[in-house]
Amino acid sequence: MTESVEEIDRYLKRLFPLTRSITGPGNRESLRILQEVAPLEIKEYPSGTTVYDWVIPDEWIVRDAWIKNTDGSKLVDFRASNIHLVGYSEPIHRKMAFDDLKDHLYYRNDLPEAIPYRTTYYKRNWGFCVTKAQYESLEQAEEPLEVFVDSEFKKNGSLTVGELMIPGETEEEMLISTYICHPSLANDNLSGMVMTAFLARELFKRPPSRYGYRIVWVPETIGAIAYSALNEAAMKSIQQGFVVTCVGGSGKFGYKQSFDPTHAINRAIEEVFRREGIDDYIIYPFDIHGSDERQYSSQGFRINVASITKDRYYEYPYYHTSLDDLRFIDARNIAHSLKLYIDTLELFNEWGNGPLYRNCRPYCEAMLSKYDLYPETGGAILPNSRITELDLRLWLLFLCDGKQPLYMIAQRLGVPLVHLEREARILVQKGLLICN
Repeated sequence: MTESVEEIDRYLKRLFPLTRSITGPGNRESLRILQEVAPLEIKEYPSGTTVYDWVIPDEWIVRDAWIKNTDGSKLVDFRASNIHLVGYSEPIHRKMAFDDLKDHLYYRNDLPEAIPYRTTYYKRNWGFCVTKAQYESLEQAEEPLEVFVDSEFKKNGSLTVGELMIPGETEEEMLISTYICHPSLANDNLSGMVMTAFLARELFKRPPSRYGYRIVWVPETIGAIAYSALNEAAMKSIQQGFVVTCVGGSGKFGYKQSFDPTHAINRAIEEVFRREGIDDYIIYPFDIHGSDERQYSSQGFRINVASITKDRYYEYPYYHTSLDDLRFIDARNIAHSLKLYIDTLELFNEWGNGPLYRNCRPYCEAMLSKYDLYPETGGAILPNSRITELDLRLWLLFLCDGKQPLYMIAQRLGVPLVHLEREARILVQKGLLICN
């Protein structure tokens, strides 16, 4: 555990300073570094490619950006923090009055010491994000102020993604996706992309499990859309998976449910939390805002995608600001999140590999009293909200058709799997169920 924590910490420190966006050299460099952890393949999707209702944008390259006062001092400097520049800012080099500059400045009154994170991906514009003190300094500075953004847009550029395919014992796959499009933000983005690389390394070195794994590192939204469009047939066959994000904070563990709250992926997460002694976790119901589950769960795919988190996006005050830095996260928390993901995948595979039971008396009800499985005195049984052993036996005989695994039946009934397994063994002993 200590070794992996130290290794995770080293990669966090190497990757944190890189300028990532939805396209650009920072993404490629980040994925090249992660190739040291897991053997992912780097793929390029050309700018201008139509992907459903979207078009992959021109590649954005930024070299420098600053605002100087009249004596040449930099009041805002991209090289001091890459969050200072609004993502996808177009090039500019002009001297201007503060009144002309202020509409291009962003700060947080509620977090005056923080630099906010802002983007302008699909409308050509430019801007700077600053602390409240920097804004006031610009407002009071002698004019004109010199504004410089050294950036360019490559029409023949591309959108970069990482992919690792790990075959399973069956053709069934699970999706594991994380996003790589934020600059120096530690919990929201960096923690997820690093943890996913270590998860991929662990899965890659293990013997094949029931499910294969399709692991992808994509820019949020446009990357998930592009990947889905360009791998449509494979994505349509996937039933469940994870979006990995925000796994390194110091707050509570939680998970965002998949769009179908009854799906087994949600039950597996809760079972792992229970086994780990994590009782005060937060459940975030699926909603239409969030990360790339919006794309993977859309009507064309309907993949049940969940996220295990530690300080989830939207929920902590430093979200999308410069205060979401390496001091806010902890490699030990990422290692703990990694264990939860591994345990959940193991449990899901265990459930998928579980025995299938079939009713040996499929025509009408079996006479349970013949097998000492029914109360000797009739007439006293009344339906109630508590599921009894008799209820479980009746439900098992009703639902066990040789196709539904027990975990699905447990999910449907809302009972612990272990209780169903116990009753199934009894019914097998009595010759009422057969295990395929």
